[in-house]
Amino acid sequence: MTKVHDYIVQKNIRALLFDLNGTMVHDMPYHTRAWHQIFVSLGLDISYEDTKKECYGKNEEVIERVMPGVYPLAVRTEISKKKEALYRKEFEAELGLIPGLHSFLQYYRAQEKQMAIGSAAIRENVDFVLDGCDIRSYFDAIVSADDVTKSKPDPETFLLCAQRLGVDAVQSLVFEDTPKGVECAVNAGMPTVVILTTHEEEEFEAYAPWIVDYIHDYK
Repeated sequence: MTKVHDYIVQKNIRALLFDLNGTMVHDMPYHTRAWHQIFVSLGLDISYEDTKKECYGKNEEVIERVMPGVYPLAVRTEISKKKEALYRKEFEAELGLIPGLHSFLQYYRAQEKQMAIGSAAIRENVDFVLDGCDIRSYFDAIVSADDVTKSKPDPETFLLCAQRLGVDAVQSLVFEDTPKGVECAVNAGMPTVVILTTHEEEEFEAYAPWIVDYIHDYK
């Protein structure tokens, strides 16, 4: 993490913006399995790998991408609730922060850096992690799927984080785990640290000029 720490100092970064799933907790396989199970139960012939590629953005958007024009919004919302309940049930016993993150948050709180969460997850899932891991007090702003009209890779999520913190994009550093999440940060004009919990480094090549470093944990 030396490169990340040095960047924060040299660029006078004022705010750290974190994605949630796959970035703070290693839960993306649980989300993918829940989506895959849901889609199969709806009669869709889709592989786990193809499901993984669609796991970004708001839940209702995921369903519409995978099954375009099949379900109205109200039905997609109900399907979303079932998927999230399945995810929480399966992941609850494994709930925990990615190694080193708690100390990382403590350190930068002591350095008086502002911190926010910018996630495409519904607020209930954000609360599930924040309260389950007892880290809510570290964050000055929380932006979930319920707070935006356009989800990642649209820049609204991270721009709203910066707005709520009262900082400029160039004063912010984003932590993300997916190419679409990094694209969101790039669209917002924000440099990014990529944590390789879900995707391989080569999948981020298109965004290389904006990537500060690749990490596997926060130690």
